[in-house]
Amino acid sequence: MAEHGHPDFPLDPRHSGDPITLTMVATDYGALDLRSARRWGYGWDPATSLVPQPKGRGMTDSEYADFPGCGTEANRRLMRGIDVKRDWLYAGTRAVEVDKAVKRDPRLHAAWEEWSRCMAEQGFTRYPDPVAAYTDDAWQRGRDGNTRQTPRERATATADVQCKLRHGTAELWHAVRARAQTADIARHHDRYTAGLRALRTHRATVGEVLRDLG
Repeated sequence: MAEHGHPDFPLDPRHSGDPITLTMVATDYGALDLRSARRWGYGWDPATSLVPQPKGRGMTDSEYADFPGCGTEANRRLMRGIDVKRDWLYAGTRAVEVDKAVKRDPRLHAAWEEWSRCMAEQGFTRYPDPVAAYTDDAWQRGRDGNTRQTPRERATATADVQCKLRHGTAELWHAVRARAQTADIARHHDRYTAGLRALRTHRATVGEVLRDLG
């Protein structure tokens, strides 16, 4: 950016217009912390922002015009020596496929059914799975992803966690996922190894850049 005539460009700038950021924060298994569920439902303490905020000033129009090109150049340097499509993105694409396989597992379906029945027995919606409970539109998440934390939401989240604890839902879910991941890594070992090399190359390059910056 300095080479394009912006010598005081901030390292962490606000984008032009400060676009809205949507966020959903949870574990892969939905809500798990009973104390948090009782107090904040499916959200969090509004006094504690979970959305990372830029530290620098907003960009000027001329800076914003040059920013995309410089971002592309920076990314090109950071990804030097990496086959992005083949190696860098591989683990992420496999994660999607593994997740599909996990969701087809009959043991997990049985665990979700047990959890769902537990929720219904306590007078709450019979969600198909814990993620559906966490993402229910009824919680009316705001622009920052936080919920309204109504009494109904907090009661639902509390029952959700209690049912998971009672029936070991998250533990079984984790075990099914871990087994599927282990099998997939063994099946595609060479490709995962290439992805790991790409990650190590990227980290080494980032280290070089940071040293150059001092």
